Amino acid sequence: MTKNIMIVGVGGQGTLLASRILGNTVINEGYDVKVSEVHGMSQRGGSVVTYVKYGDKVYSPIVDKGEADIILAFELLEAYRALPYLKKGGKIIVNNQKIDPMPVISGLAKYPENIAEKLPDATVVDALSLAKEAGNIKAVNVVLIGVMAKSTDIPYENWVETIKTTVPPKFLDVNLKAFELGYNA
Repeated sequence: MTKNIMIVGVGGQGTLLASRILGNTVINEGYDVKVSEVHGMSQRGGSVVTYVKYGDKVYSPIVDKGEADIILAFELLEAYRALPYLKKGGKIIVNNQKIDPMPVISGLAKYPENIAEKLPDATVVDALSLAKEAGNIKAVNVVLIGVMAKSTDIPYENWVETIKTTVPPKFLDVNLKAFELGYNA
């Protein structure tokens, strides 16, 4: 049994911290884990994709089209772009935030309308509002990890322990609150 998870977002949204929390949590559960990061122009707001695969034995970190059990999307358009990777019956969890890509900012394209309605059975979350409630808008990533964690068989306390050992101490309280808000969303 191998689980394939794609974390997609825009540079600066904390996708890499989210993948570290996920990876460390499943390692602590005794699984073999492979993580692969694909950066676009992340420093300029470009796409960032991270693949996390875990199971009894994992040979490759890459998730091919139609293989993702879960897509964790930090932004609507990135969720839509990742849709071909979702397996039949897979879950998509998406932050309802819109971040204009460079072609939209420069006026060469328009941001697509009604993306959330084009995502099959998506769990759409206002993670930005929950992050604000936790105390920092940058905690969107941990809010979304909390939402995803609820759908796993890994106990809540195990996620919390991993967050305590993965997040820098000065950001710990905010991130624990963000996780709790996401988990209970």
